[in-house]
Order: sequence, then C-alpha cells, then structure tokens
Amino acid sequence: MLEKMFKLRENNTDVKTEVLAGITTFMTMAYILAVNPSILAATGMDQGAVFTATALAALLGTLFMALFANYPFALAPGMGLNAYFAYTVVLGMGYSWETALTAVFVEGLVFIVLSLTNVREAIFNSIPKNLKAAVSVGIGLFIAFIGLQNAKIVIGGSTLLQLFSVEEYNKVNGVEASFNDVGITMLLAIIGILVTGYLVIKQVKGNILWGILITWGLGIICQFAGIYVPNPELGFYGLLPDFSNGLSVPSIAPVFGKLDFSGVFSLNFIVVIFAFLFVDMFDTIGTLIGVSSKANMLDEEGRLPRIKGALMADAVATTLGAVMGTSTTTTFVESASGVSEGGRTGLTAVTTAILFGLSLFLSPIFLAIPSFATAPALVVVGFYMLTNVANIDFDDISEALPCYICIGAMPFFYSISEGISMGVISYVVLNLLTGKVKEKKVSVLMYVLAILFVLKYIFL
Repeated sequence: MLEKMFKLRENNTDVKTEVLAGITTFMTMAYILAVNPSILAATGMDQGAVFTATALAALLGTLFMALFANYPFALAPGMGLNAYFAYTVVLGMGYSWETALTAVFVEGLVFIVLSLTNVREAIFNSIPKNLKAAVSVGIGLFIAFIGLQNAKIVIGGSTLLQLFSVEEYNKVNGVEASFNDVGITMLLAIIGILVTGYLVIKQVKGNILWGILITWGLGIICQFAGIYVPNPELGFYGLLPDFSNGLSVPSIAPVFGKLDFSGVFSLNFIVVIFAFLFVDMFDTIGTLIGVSSKANMLDEEGRLPRIKGALMADAVATTLGAVMGTSTTTTFVESASGVSEGGRTGLTAVTTAILFGLSLFLSPIFLAIPSFATAPALVVVGFYMLTNVANIDFDDISEALPCYICIGAMPFFYSISEGISMGVISYVVLNLLTGKVKEKKVSVLMYVLAILFVLKYIFL
C-alpha cells in the first residue's frame, strides 16, 4: 500500500529510509513548538492554546504536502512570519491579535487562488533574484535581533540599544531585578548560543532542539543550586514542567476561530495582508527550490514538478492555521535535514506529521521552556537565513544597494514589511535613474508595487 501511495521504488527509496528521514526532520524543527508559543504570547495570546494550534497546523500542513504533492517537505508556523505577526503587526502597528489572525486567514485564501492559477509564479518571477535573497537575509537579522532581546543580551538604553547590565536593565524597565534572575538567564542564553553553534558546526541532528534542551537543563541545574531564583513578578518563572494535569492537551479554545473582520477594508490592513503574502510566498518557493535542488528533484529546466500541489498544501495550511490560532504556516527549510538522510517522498512528511501529533501530549515540557533557552534558536535560525547574502550580486551596485537598504531596514525599523517596501522602492527608483530598467527588464509588477508602497507612506 505504501509503495503504491508514495511510489517508493520509483523514487529509489524504502520505508525504513523514509521513516528515519521523517524523524530527522521532526528533530530539527521541533523547536518551533517551544519558540512559536513564546513569540505569539507577546501579543497576549494564550501560550498553551498557541502550542496546540502550532502542533495541529504542523500536523495538517505536513500531511497536505504528502497528499497533494508526495514530497518529503514539512510545514509549521514559520519563523520570521511569526515575528512579523507579533512584533510588527500587533505590537508595532497596534492591531489586535485577532485582526492579525484575520490577515493571515485572508492571505491564505488569496494564496489558494494564486496557487490554482499561474499568478503566484508570475509574481515570484517578477521580483529580482537579488531582492529575494535580501528579504531572507533581512528576516534573518530581524529574528536574531529578537533573540538577543529575548535573552536580555541587548536592552533598551540611553543610546537606543546597549549591552546588558543589571543596573541598566533596572533603569530601563523601572524594576529591581538582580543577578539571580535576569543576570543568570542572560549568561545562560550566551552559553546556549555557543552550545547551539557548536552542535551546528558538528552537524548534530536536531542541533537547534538539543541547544534549547541543554540551555534549559543548565537553567534547571542553576535553579536547584540556588543560582537562579524565580521572580514571577518580573517574568522569571520556575523552570520545571508542570505535570499536575498529566499529559493532557492544552485547550485550543482561547485562540480557535478568533477572527476579526472589522478592519478588513482599510488600506493599512491590505498592506499587512500583502506583507504576509509576500514573505510567505518567497519564503515558500525559495525553500521548495532550495531543498528540492539538494535532493536532485528539479527537472532539466530547474523547475520543480508538482510545485502546484506543494504550493496548494502551503496555502491551505496557512488558512486552516489562522482559524486554529497561529501565524502563517509555511514550508520549513529544516526539511533539508530529512532529505539529506534520504527522504524522497510523502512518507517522510507523514512520519514528521505523526510525530507533531504525538508532541501534543508533551505540552508541559514544551511550555516550560523559558525564553532564554529559545533565544539561541532564534539567533542560529537568523544565521541560517543570513547565509543567503552569498546569493546577492555585490558587483552590480544597482542590485546590491537596494538589497542593502532592504536588509538594514528590517532590524532597524523592527519591521519585515518596511524592509520589503523600501527594497522595492529603492530598486525601481535607482534603476530608473541609472537607465538600467530596459537592460534588466524590470517588470511592470515591480513598478506597480513601488507606486503602492510610495502611496502607503504618503497616505498612511
């Protein structure tokens, strides 16, 4: 049955290889079960409910990928998109998390329509290759920046930002923290970054997840030794999992179906939807092409067969994920780890999906993981995304300068969408001024996007 369903022989693989590949993929991306609830909780969302939504979105999205396209790719709420959701849309623009979920839902519906047609591929092809790489790099820096802030390594200060000290932390936040709460957790986060970096260099499977668990374990040791003293008033809680309710699945009710369509027709809301759509689209297609090229799945023309099915899986998962209560669900680049273990079919994805389903019953463990333990994951994921800088052509300044503007804008303005809009505007304007638009065949769509973004700054 498995042979017939997943065409194992045709893809030169077997059940054992596929299952092991699926386990590997899960190990490398299971960190999202700890990180995503932590990030979205900053908006006021219930952390336990978000955990359940995250696991369910990953389960369904990855199953869709297996059923629609028979590819070994796994999906889950995406890094970068969750940061944009929490820190830009909700905390930055002042939208409620319910409205932000609605934007994700609408984006998912648009995504479905685009995936049924060839529009999505047309949009993708219209954006210059260098600018696509820059978006990924900028998101990487943004995520790393958030990780450093969550770890308290970087704090707000008189110079806007500064390195951590207990004295300055207290001054900035108006609290009376000490080394035994904020100080030790900051040190543990630094150790966590170094440990995770070591595991990445040594190519340990599940390196990011192991980095989180080791950092958390060191924190628990410090708590037992009296070096770390929980201070709930300041947000420093006990580090031991709470098994008082057994291994029950946290209720999804606080976030399920909480969509708010009241601001749907405002121009600002449309910009938010577009930003979600843009990042999701390029993230997904970039990941699909990148991972599939490693597995030699691309045809002679460099195209991915059955890409429409893969894109549809992503779009449907995003829509359902928003209803369940999480930010955009997308294809994970960590799928490459399973592919490198020999995963070639949807059976790898099914294995990963089953493990996400089983993880629902381990919520006390994932929810007890503190932000100082997940911060190293954000920094290292940021590094992975930063490596795309090698795909930018720095010899052509008219290409490189807009990329530089795009990359810098994201962490400095604390917004992924601002980086995208400034990158697009500067690309069109600079190439118009230098007379290179004909030579580069800048698409009509790029002009349209640039005009829309300029109008956004004028009227919003």
